[in-house]
Amino acid sequence: MKNLYIHTRFFLALIVVGIVYIFAFFFPWMMMVAHVLLLLVFLAAMVEYLFLFSRKENISAQRILPEKLSNGDENPVKIDLRNNYIFKVNVNVIDEIPFQFQKRDFLIKKQIESGKNAYFQYILEPKERGEYSFGALNVYASSPLGFVARRFRFQKDAMLAAYPSFIHLRKYELMALQNEVLLGGIKKIRKLGHTMEFEQIKEYVPGDDIRTVNWKATSKTNRLMVNQFQDEKSQRIFMIIDKGRTMKMPFKGLSLLDYSINASMALSHIILKKSDRAGMMTFSKKAENKVAADNKSGQLRKISEALYNVKTDFFESDFNRLYRDVKFSLNQRSLVLLFTNFETLDGLNRQMKYLRGIAKNHLLVVVFFKNSELHQLIDKKPENTQEVYDQIIAEKFEFEKKLIIQELRKYGIFSVYTLPENLNIEVINKYLEIKARGIL
Repeated sequence: MKNLYIHTRFFLALIVVGIVYIFAFFFPWMMMVAHVLLLLVFLAAMVEYLFLFSRKENISAQRILPEKLSNGDENPVKIDLRNNYIFKVNVNVIDEIPFQFQKRDFLIKKQIESGKNAYFQYILEPKERGEYSFGALNVYASSPLGFVARRFRFQKDAMLAAYPSFIHLRKYELMALQNEVLLGGIKKIRKLGHTMEFEQIKEYVPGDDIRTVNWKATSKTNRLMVNQFQDEKSQRIFMIIDKGRTMKMPFKGLSLLDYSINASMALSHIILKKSDRAGMMTFSKKAENKVAADNKSGQLRKISEALYNVKTDFFESDFNRLYRDVKFSLNQRSLVLLFTNFETLDGLNRQMKYLRGIAKNHLLVVVFFKNSELHQLIDKKPENTQEVYDQIIAEKFEFEKKLIIQELRKYGIFSVYTLPENLNIEVINKYLEIKARGIL
């Protein structure tokens, strides 16, 4: 009896019978009608109960989960239902999804013909990395009469891990195979020169750089031949992620730390596709989660495992300690992308000597973030004096960010200043630009 549930339709039928009994006080001949209706309601409910509970496996269901969840992305969860009853059933599906999603009104209604299957899915979009625990998959089945329902419970416990975003990695692969990046249109990256890694000698075609003419091969073949070069491989690209308190700031449900981790995964995928070596570490009070730069198979998985459960620790990040760790850990010149956030020029100046120390031995790119809410405030037309003051303050903060870019450029430090939602494409674009210019 614990799996028996009475539908609202049964109580509505009883209300109708009660109304007939009330009229029977005034019209005695209706008393017999009321008795018959009451008997029919209970008989119908009893017959439906017997049909629904005739055997154990009248409904079968399976929840099909992905191997792992991709943080910040839409993850489909599929459900397969089969009706083994001899009649059509109406089902209400309630999946006990992890508490982190805070969905209290989850309900899917379906009608399934006898002997048929029904397939459907719903979307989960995690906003934090870690473990997600699923409860039971509850299916409430009732006949077309709909007086009572029987509950079926399947797959009572399931655990899934949410990893840094990996679903959209493939869409960035094309960027590793061409010299232009799509970003709100076509943005062409002009090659300022070529690298010196020789690939082959080929016949000259209009458009080839005449500086690459191979005169010895030309004299032997009696045709104009040129040297063809390719991008240098096995260059070291190291990503450093600040997990201090400034990276806790949320935008659209994800913290700046999560955006940085997702971008590191996307960039690592492209780096490995370009046959370069990808490595990373996180830092706050000290350097942690280190992965040495490499391009072996399984490197992306190592980076994903290292970033899987990284959390902000709310400390003030120690750039002095970072400088020492980089100095002793990276003994060869590398491209270093530092994901952090500076809100004011004073905040940058306090750390500038350490950034200059890193930039002395490596090509440093500082990645920091635009505040999308400030930009909305700047673009909004003020309607009163308070909004004018707010807009002026927002413009002051934005001007500080531009000063930060100029200050970094003055010491030969590259920068990426972007909205959090555009971070993936911006850092990939910067990596490809640096590689195309051959300045690493």
